Amino acid sequence: MLISFITGCKKDFLDEQNLSALTLENYFTTEAQAQAAVNGIYPTLHMLTSANANYGESPWTSIEFPVGHATTLGQSLYNNGLIRHNNSAIEPVFKTVWVGFYNGIANANVAINRIPAITMNEQTKNSLLGEAYFLRALYYYYLVRLYGDIPLITDAINFTSPDLYPMRSPKEKVYELVVSDLQAAEKSGMPNTDKKGKASLGAVKSLLASVYLTMAGKPLNKGAAYYTLAADKAKEVIDAGWYSLFTDYYFLHDRAHKNQGELIFQVQYQTGIRTNDIIKAISPSKIGISLLDEYGALMPRSEFVKSYEPNDKRAQEKQFFFTQYTKKNSSAIIQFGEYALYKYWLVEAAGSGGDANEDQNFTILRYPEVLLTFAEASNEVNGPSQAAYDAVNLIRKRANLPPLAGLTKEEFREAIWRERYHELAFENKAYFDIQRTRKVYNLKTGHFEDALVYRNESGVIFNEQYMLWPIPQSELDANPNLKPQNIGWQ
Repeated sequence: MLISFITGCKKDFLDEQNLSALTLENYFTTEAQAQAAVNGIYPTLHMLTSANANYGESPWTSIEFPVGHATTLGQSLYNNGLIRHNNSAIEPVFKTVWVGFYNGIANANVAINRIPAITMNEQTKNSLLGEAYFLRALYYYYLVRLYGDIPLITDAINFTSPDLYPMRSPKEKVYELVVSDLQAAEKSGMPNTDKKGKASLGAVKSLLASVYLTMAGKPLNKGAAYYTLAADKAKEVIDAGWYSLFTDYYFLHDRAHKNQGELIFQVQYQTGIRTNDIIKAISPSKIGISLLDEYGALMPRSEFVKSYEPNDKRAQEKQFFFTQYTKKNSSAIIQFGEYALYKYWLVEAAGSGGDANEDQNFTILRYPEVLLTFAEASNEVNGPSQAAYDAVNLIRKRANLPPLAGLTKEEFREAIWRERYHELAFENKAYFDIQRTRKVYNLKTGHFEDALVYRNESGVIFNEQYMLWPIPQSELDANPNLKPQNIGWQ
């Protein structure tokens, strides 16, 4: 059952909004209300890193675990079920993501439907609508990849609406809306970039390149025409010169470099307004390196870290991973005995202040992904080109690796896929790459295997069931129009 709500008037888009304070009839009359309505679409993003319960059960970790490149604290049955591919449709995370993103879509629908009638500055109006279109597209992009055929709702819903109990739409129709929304956002006059964390033209084009790349592969299989669209859109971002790679990997997750450099679009956190649970999730369990709870929720497998090329800077201590840290309030160095994810670590969150300081942003779009999208998509159309080599070699140069050269189309394809696994590690990209390529990364050989045949390092072979998440059982119970359940789920 899908109901849309009107947002409250809070000014800061990091805040949760009061979704029931006002009515449609008396709300959308001023520019300030339009701004508040669009601000109210952003808080849905916080759901990605919010814990459902103890032990780090969050949507972010849940999207990572089926890939097989991480382990987790044994007390979390849900996390272990995702690693072992033996969950049921009643797991909380499946409903958290479904309800969360549809709430975001509902707020976007209200803004898109109501803002055009407001008398206000036209440039501001169009830019606000661009943000709303971008966010609706982003939420639908997550939902269609996770759940497949889903309800496609573009109007405000109330208890008398015919779409109160909607049917599922074919996934291709959902992708058509995602593309249409992003194209509308491109024309809205949004700023090229935004250092406060709002949507921007750069984020729109970067997301659209990702969408085209996904549509080119499975399950839509649109092929060469969409690889061309993906390459062209990614090249627009590259040629614009809006983004550049950081010189230090720590800038990916510190406070000083939020929303700049290579960080195209992030989920926003700020001490005193909104904090997250990432430090709890990535700290080795009860090891004493912070003043927070330490769940050990997501621990990279050693086989994955060792799959990086020799001398790859990203695999070195305190780059993307770490194996030791100074004990809190002490000079003693604690050895973990395993790898932990430094990529999301924040030094300030590991000292006095605890939870209140855990405010590193969570990145959704980053410039290296755009470079790799261009390289992969252009290779699929024309084979390796100098421009494609240049794009991936920017990433490799920063990692202190030799440039790629002289590869066949097939060799270059796998080289790009490896770079995606290594550069975008644990950024919620690998699971979606498996969906669109039906290939998994063999950590021992460095090559790619049929996902439905290869047994990964967690001892699991993908099957069609885990190419999608289940429709939450509670949603099926409330709305029979959502049946049948996705393949294999009970």
